[in-house]
Amino acid sequence: MAASIGEKLRLEREAHGIALRDISEQTRISMRYLEAIESDDYRRLPGGIFNRSFIRAYAKFIGFDEHEAIEEYTRTLREHGESTDDEGPKPFRSQVVYTDDGGHTRSPLMTLLLAIIILAVLSLAVWAGLHFYNRSLAPRANQRDAPRQLPSATRARRSVQVQERIYMSKGGAHDFTV
Repeated sequence: MAASIGEKLRLEREAHGIALRDISEQTRISMRYLEAIESDDYRRLPGGIFNRSFIRAYAKFIGFDEHEAIEEYTRTLREHGESTDDEGPKPFRSQVVYTDDGGHTRSPLMTLLLAIIILAVLSLAVWAGLHFYNRSLAPRANQRDAPRQLPSATRARRSVQVQERIYMSKGGAHDFTV
């Protein structure tokens, strides 16, 4: 049975006497990802184009043919019934993706018109609230500021003046005001 790409890379690395830590420091690939490549456990890798990039960088660093490493990686995926990473990561089934299909855009004029209408409605509501508030306070203010008034019957008696002319037999006419 032929050796897998992970095993070939590990053997090549050991033949050159390169430590896995050195590869990790130079390529900035995590140690656990390098270990996953060597053990052909590609499920521990992030997936997509990252897997190909990691294998290419690993192979280049140890002097292994990059194209051969990528071809063997692709062949290994096909043998295990997995898709090649050319398609990119697949979204989860429950994941919702919003796209701009261009069919439901609103013109800037319509946006401006809606903004003006909303501002007009809000202004009208504020004006109506202030108007109602002022009208409800006006009778109370008038009652507090006005002097105490007498009942209407008393007012009527005090404001009416009656003049009468009384004629007396001995003294003539006299005017009285009641």
